[in-house]
Amino acid sequence: MFFVEAFLTLLSESGFAAMTWQELTMIVISFVLLYLAIVKKFEPLLLLPIAFGMFLANLPLSNLMMSAEDSPTHVGGLLYYLYQGVKLGIYPSLIFMGIGAMTDFEPLISRPSSLIMGAGAQLGISVAFIIAIFLGFNPQEAASIGIIGGADGPTAIYLATRLAPHLLAPIAIAAYSYMALIPLIQPPVMRLLTTRKEREIKMEALRKVSKTEKICFPVVVSMLCILLLPSVAPLIGMLMLGNLFRESGVVERLSDTAQNALINIVTIFLGTTVGATAQGALFLQWRTLGIIVLGLTAFEFGTVGGLIIGKIMCWLSGGKINPLIGSAGVSAVPMAARVSQVEGQKANKSNFLLMHAMGPNVAGVIGSAVAAGILLSLFGPK
Repeated sequence: MFFVEAFLTLLSESGFAAMTWQELTMIVISFVLLYLAIVKKFEPLLLLPIAFGMFLANLPLSNLMMSAEDSPTHVGGLLYYLYQGVKLGIYPSLIFMGIGAMTDFEPLISRPSSLIMGAGAQLGISVAFIIAIFLGFNPQEAASIGIIGGADGPTAIYLATRLAPHLLAPIAIAAYSYMALIPLIQPPVMRLLTTRKEREIKMEALRKVSKTEKICFPVVVSMLCILLLPSVAPLIGMLMLGNLFRESGVVERLSDTAQNALINIVTIFLGTTVGATAQGALFLQWRTLGIIVLGLTAFEFGTVGGLIIGKIMCWLSGGKINPLIGSAGVSAVPMAARVSQVEGQKANKSNFLLMHAMGPNVAGVIGSAVAAGILLSLFGPK
């Protein structure tokens, strides 16, 4: 009898007895995301830690995200402390340094007009922002939702933590989920807005870019962007510092660390703690479903904006620019460029658009960061 009572007491004080339907639902959702990451390989480097962070945070009584102020021992949970890197904007900026170290801006330098396609692909941000305002979100929330259309996870997280931290979980999950689904989201729009003749266009080889140009590029871009929008300094500054590591040729060890060890460590911390913010009681609301739908809308209109600019440039160039590369103006590097390549080869097997599409693609990285800076300047704390 004693053992039965002891077992019942233990069970009543365990997480099994404390679990709510919201937490159980979120655990099931985390399993779905784990399946997509492991089996389907949808953006696994971030989707896997996000899913497991969500799973851990919804296990009752684990208190992994409990703050020190709420804890009876005045010691916060492990993920609460790791989350401070997200809250303070440290992790997204460090990830941008790694992205900069991995990115070759030569296609953009070789064809500066790619910047226009990268800018056009930010249309999704504006459309989602306007729709969100009409749906009752305040300007700060609408701006944080709209930036999903930039197809840049770190930028979406960076902006959301400053303007609408209570929406961070659905915004981050929507951003990374749709980034992973770009090969499914973009092709129907690309085929709808372009003719077969346009998709068959073969582009001339890009000019060779000198080492001096590559070294000057991150310095010039940093100066122009940060002087114009000081609020974008953390993202653009770290992006261009990482690229300068790469292109200078004198700090191979720093470049290698930024590309590999540093970005991998930060990705683990960022993904796990962002997932941990998706706690059932806060996540399972109608507003969350609205954010997911708006995120998809932003992605679609981002693709449309890039394609429209691509078609205009195709016409202005006398048919020398394949408009498919405009869809790569969203910031998902290099996945969006690969989609342009695949669609181009479906129309013409001898078509090689990858390097041409990388120009708008890397321009989109800069464009989404600049868009975040503008939104932060307009709607951020004064």
